[in-house]
Amino acid sequence: MPDPVLRGTLVTLRRVREADRPRLREILGDPEVRRWWGTGSLDDDVDDLYDDDAVGFAIELDGEVVGWIQYAEEPEPDYRHAGIDLAIGEGARGRGLGPDAIRTLARYLFEERDHHRLTIDPSATNDRAIRAYQSVGFKPVGVMRRYERGPDGTFHDGLLLDLLRGELT
Repeated sequence: MPDPVLRGTLVTLRRVREADRPRLREILGDPEVRRWWGTGSLDDDVDDLYDDDAVGFAIELDGEVVGWIQYAEEPEPDYRHAGIDLAIGEGARGRGLGPDAIRTLARYLFEERDHHRLTIDPSATNDRAIRAYQSVGFKPVGVMRRYERGPDGTFHDGLLLDLLRGELT
């Protein structure tokens, strides 16, 4: 079965390729992304984008990679759902591309992968990301205290949001 190509209103999502690595390194190295992303080396964080535990897509605008989005599935039938994550590069933020990518992937996960629920867990202080997720229908579930280690080495709160089938806007 070929990898899906998902088309949104503004963006196209396609599976990440090895040739995307330099551009993804630029995106993850962008200070506005880096402050929210990982405590490992930049190269290790880029390697993680190709991890088999999740399915990663390049976010393209007019054929140019402007970001990355992934999903990871919980396969247990009684708990089946998917979690998503994304990063948008400099120059592409604030243009509605993130919400379009989220909406496009969410539609695929509900309609093609048969999930009933999606989750996302940004830093509780990442207001831009939280607004993007809420704009497509994600709702706050609760604060996860001292959830993740930040680049400064201390643990920070995360905000768990979820989206149920039928709530996508």
